[in-house]
This record gives sequence, C-alpha cells and structure tokens, in this order.
Amino acid sequence: MNLAIVTDSTADLHEDELERLRIRRVPLYVRFRDTTYRDWIDIAPQAIIAGVADGADLPTTSQPSPEDFASAYREAVAAGADTILVVTISSELSGTYQSAVAAAEQVEANVTVFDSRSASLGHGAMARTAARMRDAGASLDAIQAGLEHMRDSTFIVFTVATFDYLQKGGRIGRGSALVGSLLNIKPLLTLEDGLLAPLTRARGMRKALQEMVDRLRAYVADRPGERVTVDYIHVQDPSAVERLKQAVEAAGVEADFNGFYEIGAVLTSHVGPGTFGLIARSEPN
Repeated sequence: MNLAIVTDSTADLHEDELERLRIRRVPLYVRFRDTTYRDWIDIAPQAIIAGVADGADLPTTSQPSPEDFASAYREAVAAGADTILVVTISSELSGTYQSAVAAAEQVEANVTVFDSRSASLGHGAMARTAARMRDAGASLDAIQAGLEHMRDSTFIVFTVATFDYLQKGGRIGRGSALVGSLLNIKPLLTLEDGLLAPLTRARGMRKALQEMVDRLRAYVADRPGERVTVDYIHVQDPSAVERLKQAVEAAGVEADFNGFYEIGAVLTSHVGPGTFGLIARSEPN
C-alpha cells in the first residue's frame, strides 16, 4: 500500500509539518471585499482583522469543490499513491466532507474520507498522527482505528475576545452579545457532536483562563495512565496562549505540550481576533 494523506486548510498545520509529513492540503475559500481567496494561500488572518477593523463587512466562507479534492487526489496518484486517506473538518460545520466524498469517484484509487467531527488542530492532529502511523508501517485499518480513538477523546475549549464575529455570523443573538460585552463575560466554547457548543461563562479573562485550566485538569484526571497531548490555538494573540500554557504548567497538569498554532482565515472569519484556547487528546500508542 502506498498511502497518501490529504486534509483541508482548516486543520491549521504548519507549512513545515505538511511538507515533512507529506500531507496534501486542500484550501477552503474566503470571500472578502468582493474577492475570493484561498485559505492559508492567498489570505492570512491579519488581513481579515485589519479589514473588518477598517469597516469592511465580515467575510463569508465556503468549502472546496469536489474538483479541488479530485485534483489533489490525482496529484497523489501521479506521485505513486494507490490509497488515499482524507481527514476533514466536521461535516456539521462545513460541506468539505461531502466534497471530499464526491471527489472519490473521479480517481482510480482507494479513497477513504474520515469525518473528524472536529476543527483546527482537532483534525490537524488526526492528519498528523495518520501520517506518522503510515510512516511507521501501520495498516489503513490500524490508522483508522487510531483516528477513531482520537475523535472520541479530543477535547476543545476556547474563548473569544469579542462577540462581534459570533454575533454577525449568527452564532449568538445581538442582545446576548451586547450584554456579554457590557459585563465582560467570556464564553467558554467547545465542539460537541461536531457542532459549536457552550461550556460555561466566566467574568473576565483571568477567570476564563482558570476555567480552561480546570477543564483540562478534569480531562486528564478522567484518563489515568493515558498520554495526553495539548496543542494551543489562537487568532493573532500568541501571548494569550503562552499565558495559558504557563497556567497549565503552574497548575501541575500532566499533559505533553505539542505546539502553538495560529487559526487560519476561514475559522478567524467566524470567531474573530483574540480567540485562544487548547485542544487536548489521548493519542494511540
């Protein structure tokens, strides 16, 4: 078996990881100021944040077309692949999974599309693990079993600095956004069954930070003897995730640090600047 790994741009993996692990990336699209851009290729988060701050309307986003995926599949086959594993953002959040499935009929290869039910490093870590398992000689069945374990064990918690993006995007009501801003309420959000869901609310950033640490501590405590790995994510605020990492370490939470990752333009369009949090999982041995 010659296995190619494909994911989409909302996995938010670093360029050097994609190259080193031989993971192909298919970009989603951002429509901003009457121009369509490819996520992580033609546009970065800071362009959206600066533009919206200057008065531009919020961007809209869209999934890759089946042909976008088919093109990536054909490139993989031309490079010698006979089997392709695709790891996508949650099908509850985007039509990306459906495009990846539709494209499978257009190539002469065995294509398996895995719905991560996650986002950002939630499925970026799955693609990364799939590539590492492939390079270690694991079978496709073993890799899929590993990904299913990660999907079942992944925990995401994050907060936002502003309600504007969530409100304008229809994720929360205008009244809730106004009250939250006036009272300095910080929502703690997660992904549940592949969908954005509230965890709790905190009064001020300091309490939000502590709540994230407490949630991670409880997650680790529920998995005695397992190796828990954490990625820290942010939108244009590296100092926030550095503070979060320091708080986790100061609390004595036993979790392996994997890295800091910036959220791309597509997800930034929905959550806004100053968003930060962590993604934890127990990885397969």
